[in-house]
Amino acid sequence: MNAEAGARREPALADRLVALGEVERKVLWLSTAMIAAANAPDRRDPDGLKIGGHQASSASMVSIMTALWFTELTSDDRVSVKPHASPVLHAINYLLGELEPEQLGTLRAYKGLQSYPSRSKDADTVDYSTGSVGIGATAPIWGAIARRYAADTAGRPRQSGRQYSLVGDAELDEGAVWEAILDPMVAELGEIVWIVDFNRQSLDRVVPNISATRLQAMFTAAGWQVITLKYGHLLQELFSRPGGEHLKARIDGMSNPEYQRMLRCSPAELRDRMPGAGAGAEHIRTLLEDVADEDMPRVIAGLGGHDIGGLVDAFGEIDDTRPTVIFAYTIKGNGLPSAGHPQNHSNLLNPAQLEVVAAQLGERTEDPWRRFAAGTDAALLCARTAERLQRDPVDASVPPVVPRDFGRTVVGRSSTQQALGRLLLDLTRLAPDAARRVVTVAPDVASSTNLGGWLNKAGVWSSAQKRDWFADDGETILHWDERPTGQHIELGIAEVNLVSLLGELGATWSRWGEALLPIGTLYDPFVTRALEPWSFGVYGGGQSILIGTPSGVTLAAEGGAHQSIITPSIGIEQPGVVGFEPAFVQDFEWCMLDALSRLGRPDGSSSYLRLSSRMLDQARASVPADPAARERRRRQVVSGGYAMRRAEHPVVTLVGMGALMPEVLAAADRLSALGLEADVVCVTSADRLYRAVRARGGRGDGDSAIIEQVFPATRAAPMVTVLDGHPHALAFLAAVNGVRSTNLGVTEFGQTGTLQELYASNGIGTDAIIEAALDLVDPT
Repeated sequence: MNAEAGARREPALADRLVALGEVERKVLWLSTAMIAAANAPDRRDPDGLKIGGHQASSASMVSIMTALWFTELTSDDRVSVKPHASPVLHAINYLLGELEPEQLGTLRAYKGLQSYPSRSKDADTVDYSTGSVGIGATAPIWGAIARRYAADTAGRPRQSGRQYSLVGDAELDEGAVWEAILDPMVAELGEIVWIVDFNRQSLDRVVPNISATRLQAMFTAAGWQVITLKYGHLLQELFSRPGGEHLKARIDGMSNPEYQRMLRCSPAELRDRMPGAGAGAEHIRTLLEDVADEDMPRVIAGLGGHDIGGLVDAFGEIDDTRPTVIFAYTIKGNGLPSAGHPQNHSNLLNPAQLEVVAAQLGERTEDPWRRFAAGTDAALLCARTAERLQRDPVDASVPPVVPRDFGRTVVGRSSTQQALGRLLLDLTRLAPDAARRVVTVAPDVASSTNLGGWLNKAGVWSSAQKRDWFADDGETILHWDERPTGQHIELGIAEVNLVSLLGELGATWSRWGEALLPIGTLYDPFVTRALEPWSFGVYGGGQSILIGTPSGVTLAAEGGAHQSIITPSIGIEQPGVVGFEPAFVQDFEWCMLDALSRLGRPDGSSSYLRLSSRMLDQARASVPADPAARERRRRQVVSGGYAMRRAEHPVVTLVGMGALMPEVLAAADRLSALGLEADVVCVTSADRLYRAVRARGGRGDGDSAIIEQVFPATRAAPMVTVLDGHPHALAFLAAVNGVRSTNLGVTEFGQTGTLQELYASNGIGTDAIIEAALDLVDPT
């Protein structure tokens, strides 16, 4: 046992084992009863839908969580709890005084305790939101990096607490788990501790070929310490008796299904089945003759993950210089009638079974939320634990002031992707306090998403200073200066890791009282790959900016594999996120500054920007020179769009977004030559326009004023919308004034070719816009 681990624990564990056992049984009862209450007749859904819960999945975690909370955790530690063990977490928090009795009956109720642990929605302490399998498991890895980074940014000592993940063994099937484990920087995180609930069951079955040995080797290869807790004290004592080596070999050699079937056997059946037919069968029979019938189920079920003393010993072996994983062998449904049954995942105990469990645990179903009597050893243990885990409140985070406008006029030819790098460098000059809080993250695409200049200036974050061996190479353009004060974090090619880290960097304002401005860049086609973990990070309170670039078929030479289609819809539909797709650099600058200003605050939100590598003539944006007119344009840009041209008598309205604005303007010119005047509208945020439309109808809190400014009813005309993405993203705009419309966009996977070839083949070029307008104006 290392010294630090020993100091964490109260003395005289042996004297507390009885109280710990009482707490363990109480936690099992409360978690089981919570799920039963959620499914009681008075809580039935009027539509007959099952409310559900996971009594067996909770039961397998009870011993692990009891040992962890009541012997090991400190107030500096943070824990991610596997989704289906949320009732166990609520039961423990109840015993620690965080919940009232009436709240335990609200599991899965409207605005009650959540189905899965939620930082933003649960009333008690939840360190990490979980529920998306694999994502919650890896969150503490990114939380550890974010905590280190936040401390380095603030110039404060790094905190010493551990970051625990309580992981179901089936979660190890998720690719996100291994993407995280294999990132090179993870091997340096000694505060990471995973405890695997190794019950060898999934939702549908006993997993026949899950191999702890193979999984342990994979963790070892990644540089982790591996601790295996397979057998409890009772079995280890039996193994030490004459013939015990045969019993151990027999249990070790059982297939998972055979072992699980043993859990369902009577004592007589166990005596018949356990010896097997091998050479040591007679030795096992003789050994079992000394075991009483009432102890026989404990023999087969005596796994290490349900042995409090063994768990505490395992915690004492943790090496804080590298990540640690503890494989704790458990039984799904341990202590319940459904223990070990292959279909017990969401099985609910019936009332008779619940009464049996209550009697076994010394509880009463008519008074399910009874706490320990004051003054008892168990009550004192809970009180001491609550005091030990009490955390200081997080001071209110004060985000840095971000300017609304740099006050310059952008000229020449440029792309919004290029503008990203320039904006970050300008921020260091014009708003240094805000720039110091910026942290950029990329999955090995920093230079190709135009972060090279920023990276050279801001440096690369690393836990320790590292030598740049190419610093004196005159031909090296991108300098890789790794230091604790760096502001760029480079990950391997794994978008899930990128956005998972973004979520945790974006939560430091609420976790540690340090507001950061996290920006992640990746190729826009891969936003969909990263969407689930980023969305889950937003759900958990992480505020960040995700930049997808380049985007659309405008990335012509890359072919269909690198051409995004549906991402504009993500910008509209993702909760907690504002989506932008600016065409011009000035529009991008305003949108980006608006996005930065909403980070690191209780009322803040995330943003997604879809950028382009297409070079546009910036003079075509026609940014007003008058300060008042410029400010009005800025407000319209961040609110969703603005009118670029107003015809005297418009017969059609052309609406464009992003890289296709040159085609829209060219179409307006050619239509004018045909005697057909067109209004031209540039959309910068379909998301905010959609919110405005809803707000105009009394739904939501968007800025409805922008709709009247950009699409006044007095100028209603047939509408053509066009974007480099799926056409339905702008189709709602025709409903603003109830006009006929044609919506142009991309609906097929692209080809490799020139820009104009691809625009023509997808029907989004100038000719297609003109034809669509003519069809609307003169259908004949």
